[in-house]
Amino acid sequence: MSAAALTTYSLWRREVIRFLRQRNRVMGALLQPIIFWFLFGFGLGASFRPSEAPEGLSYLEYYFPGTIALIVLFTAIFSSISIIEDRNEGFLQSVLVAPVPRLSIVLGKVLGGATLALIHGLVFALLAPLFAPLTGFQIHPLSFLYLAGTMLMVAVGLSAIGFTLAWRTDSVGGFHAIMSVILFPMWLLSGAFFPAAGVPTFLQWLMLLNPMTYGVGAMRYAMYRSTDVGMEIPSLGVCFGVTLGFAGLMLSLAPRLLKKS
Repeated sequence: MSAAALTTYSLWRREVIRFLRQRNRVMGALLQPIIFWFLFGFGLGASFRPSEAPEGLSYLEYYFPGTIALIVLFTAIFSSISIIEDRNEGFLQSVLVAPVPRLSIVLGKVLGGATLALIHGLVFALLAPLFAPLTGFQIHPLSFLYLAGTMLMVAVGLSAIGFTLAWRTDSVGGFHAIMSVILFPMWLLSGAFFPAAGVPTFLQWLMLLNPMTYGVGAMRYAMYRSTDVGMEIPSLGVCFGVTLGFAGLMLSLAPRLLKKS
């Protein structure tokens, strides 16, 4: 194995093992979005009447892909915190002076966070049959393959954003503040919490410019295995194309930070 590949694998493995050993982060990244799903699902279910929505669509069913996106988002945020901790402990400085490509460092950290986010998202998606009496839908086995691919693309993009912001942040508190200002509004304006149909025009434009909108839309297409899910969601090809381009763009921009500092 080459030095670059070994570095990527070692950092990826370290991220996974380190995260799984911190059970509080594992439970926080998974349980908090599930609690939100139950509370918002039952609390807003009676008033959920979006235009162009399929007949009989409940808010628990609508919010299910959004909860998966929130789980991926939370896991990406929690995994990015390790960059700040590694800097404070001196581990990151030791890695930077090693004679290995900087891209391998980025790939190891980003792919480690993306893997954890994918695992968390799939765990919740696998619980869908248990929630069928509440949501009213069943996920076809092939849908998990589409979901896994979409979640991986979204996770890579979000982990790369987390890496970029954590690289320029000195404290965990400052990192959380930046995340709450940037990533959480991205999730709110992705169609995960409310559809674009019926909202003011300026919010519709913000949702169209938001790359997470297309990731959540791709998850809806994957779950329903349909080319038309209504509610002004972009087409399936556009959703997958933008999600893939977003992941590739964020992953290509992250290594440039390492050359400047």
